[in-house]
Amino acid sequence: MLARVTRRLAEVAKYVGVSEATVSRVLNGRPGISDGTRAAVLTALDVLGYERPSKLRGERARLVGLVLPELQNPIFPAFAEVVGGALARRGYTPVLCTRTADGISEPDYVEMLLDQQVSGVIFAGGNYAQGEAEHGHYRLLAERGLPVVLVNAAVEGIGFPRVSTDDVVAVQQSLAHLTSLGHERVGMVLGPPDHVPSARKLQAYEEIIAARGGTSEVERTLFSMEGGHAAATRLINRGVTALVCASDILALGAIRGARRLGRTVPGGISVIGYDDSAVMACTDPPLTTVRQPIEAMGQAVVTLLMGQAGDTSAAADELFFEPELVVRGSTGPAPAR
Repeated sequence: MLARVTRRLAEVAKYVGVSEATVSRVLNGRPGISDGTRAAVLTALDVLGYERPSKLRGERARLVGLVLPELQNPIFPAFAEVVGGALARRGYTPVLCTRTADGISEPDYVEMLLDQQVSGVIFAGGNYAQGEAEHGHYRLLAERGLPVVLVNAAVEGIGFPRVSTDDVVAVQQSLAHLTSLGHERVGMVLGPPDHVPSARKLQAYEEIIAARGGTSEVERTLFSMEGGHAAATRLINRGVTALVCASDILALGAIRGARRLGRTVPGGISVIGYDDSAVMACTDPPLTTVRQPIEAMGQAVVTLLMGQAGDTSAAADELFFEPELVVRGSTGPAPAR
């Protein structure tokens, strides 16, 4: 037992950069320790997986859960980098939770984060955006009064502040660009039917197409290269000359599908993505895409989260950020008839 305690003191002291005596004073609740040092020691206990002394368990750790659906899509690591930096500048440590781990669901992560006494949770691309997904863990967070912020659109009734890219503006920008290039038959590749951001994009797309007297050409699929490939193949076979995709990953799959059909990009088919992570300028061809303002959104997310501290009645407002169409090499003039 003594050896375990000594090892714990040594590891925590090394992590924080203080003496073992200082760590011991914090754990025993003795005076003469600054608030900053005390908070750093308690955070180190949580990060290193040590249980807090019983008299300190009621306090929230300076940890914030960052729950992401995956890391294969480059937009999520980019968002994590912005949020992590903003949290660190405020003295908080992000705890990254990604559902790519086998068998660990979003509700599972929430349970673990609550056990760690986190100070708040940030969700991006989570169950809240899917109407048919499990939502009970959000109600649990609300009941605990824990600060929570969601990134992008959510189903009705979730009840937390949201920071979103304006999907309507994104679609308007994309269709205006393709129209200027002479495209009359533009298809859209979206996520599953219960995906709220995709539903917003669909509504904007259908309103614009209807106002022009055109016909909607839409395919739903999973957010994957394979899904984009299959959806694009179906739309191209129906005669579209351009595709607007709900993510860059879908767009890259669409380009692959077009090439499998013998079409060049952009000569035969133009393709627009959505997100604009750093690598999209390096694809073949470089991808025209709608850029989500990740830096501004990430800073706003952390500001909203910190603003909820001590105020469980924070308004469940949605802040909209305007995207930017970044024109690169995957879009060009409509092919001659």
